[in-house]
Amino acid sequence: MAKYEVQTVKNGGLEMDVANVGGAIMRLLVPDSKGKKADIVLGYKSPADYLRGKCYFGALIGRVCNRIASAKFELDGKVFKLDANDGKNSLHGGNFGFDKALWDMKPCSGDGWKGLALHYLSPDMESGYPGNLDVTVFYKLTDNAELAIEYFATADAPTICALTNHSYFNLSGGKSADILDHRIKINSGFYTACGAGLIPNGEIRSVEGTPFDLRKFKKIREGVESDNADIVAAGGGFDLNYALPNSGGGLAQAAVVYDPLSGRGMEVLTTEPGVQFYSGNFIRAEKGKDGKTYGRNAGFCLETQRWPNANANRHFPSVELRPEEVYSSTTIYRFAAM
Repeated sequence: MAKYEVQTVKNGGLEMDVANVGGAIMRLLVPDSKGKKADIVLGYKSPADYLRGKCYFGALIGRVCNRIASAKFELDGKVFKLDANDGKNSLHGGNFGFDKALWDMKPCSGDGWKGLALHYLSPDMESGYPGNLDVTVFYKLTDNAELAIEYFATADAPTICALTNHSYFNLSGGKSADILDHRIKINSGFYTACGAGLIPNGEIRSVEGTPFDLRKFKKIREGVESDNADIVAAGGGFDLNYALPNSGGGLAQAAVVYDPLSGRGMEVLTTEPGVQFYSGNFIRAEKGKDGKTYGRNAGFCLETQRWPNANANRHFPSVELRPEEVYSSTTIYRFAAM
């Protein structure tokens, strides 16, 4: 029988609960502008609930995050078939993605941080992916009120790999049932355009003159309430990958979000070339923790990532991982009053 567990980390004025199911961040307590802490992430009551959940609340996502067209990919001349769990496409690793895996968790600490080391060995052909993939993820709460997530993976055969965390944030900490009046800024002038099923079609478009232009702070509401065809196709909101300018691989700012009700601000920095901004368009009466039922736009996601459907678009940053390589990625969520 599976053993479910939750571990707690406290540091830098932050407090976090993590479940071994999916490595899910169940709670994240962050001070507001007056120093009062509140939970700013959506989630479920118990670890077992994350096995039944459909929204990927707080979970680690793999082997490949986001969507893969027609639930298949080609690697070294061979076609690998995946789970079609999003219409005819594959989403977030399939029916048994990393969000459903049981992760080993151990407390760890270092200079200026306290956290957890999470480990999972994904066996060869799990959910259709070749090779044994050995994954370690560090959740670190730093002395500077940051949540840092570091991802590492190696494989014993050629495969594809793209990891992220799927936390939904509501910076109001319960003051508002939705995030529509949050202000957001995304440091990108381009996004990967999508066709049917929100699958990137290979085109990289400018945000200029569109609701997707978030280079200056805007209310999330302004985009969600637009009649733009791409907004409508995404369920009446944002669900797209922004192409980030940090091609050199170092940490760079991806986004900043501010909630005027609580005064909480969150800056996102990453080594990844993309970030998926999702405004919670498909949440429908999801029973969560603390007696809450989450509805549409109850939280937003900023999923740092390799670009979706990369194997079908060879000009996108590669998601291929070879046995001689080490997959690595870092994302930092930095909190402060604004």
